[in-house]
Amino acid sequence: MFTGIVEEVGKITSVRAKPQAMELTIACSLVLEDVKRGDSISISGICLTVSTFTSNTFTVDVIPETVKSSAIAGLKTGSRVNLERAMPANGRFGGHFVSGHIDGIGVIRAEKKEANAITKTIELEPHLMKYMMLKGSIAVDGTSLTIFDVGHNTVTISLIPTTQQDSLLGEKGIGSRVNIECDLLAKYTERIQTAEPKMTKNWLSEHGF
Repeated sequence: MFTGIVEEVGKITSVRAKPQAMELTIACSLVLEDVKRGDSISISGICLTVSTFTSNTFTVDVIPETVKSSAIAGLKTGSRVNLERAMPANGRFGGHFVSGHIDGIGVIRAEKKEANAITKTIELEPHLMKYMMLKGSIAVDGTSLTIFDVGHNTVTISLIPTTQQDSLLGEKGIGSRVNIECDLLAKYTERIQTAEPKMTKNWLSEHGF
């Protein structure tokens, strides 16, 4: 579990392509302070597991499903990524509940400077729009954000100066692909409401009631 508060920006030092999969090595410092093999680290919103590490890098394996469902395939040597360690049980939630399981890909379609903020309008895949609501939460490349406008197939978010400085989202321009994770509570609510109830009249009858 993560909070969507980016701890540092890392740099890809190696991309090893495999059939439908990848192995990434990332240079950083802060998230390595207490790293262990098997730890979960959010890499631009994607929860990945540390397989090996050194004093200044860590390596993760990326499985085919992650390659298909996220924008990670676009990373190359020299790419920069948002990093966040998994939330400790005794820590404080400064953002919102973020699982690190990407729901789809968004594309930045517009941006505008407004005083000390930068607003970005992101086009989403149609199946994600049912989870979007005004003042709701969204994670974009692992950054916890509030939705300030909802269009037909877009959402608009606003970046405060701290987010602009501490994450990569402020640097991403029009046409950039970003990882999207919808609000976890919205997804659970939708699943509960749409799940077929097991204890129906027919079920009771079939089981002797």
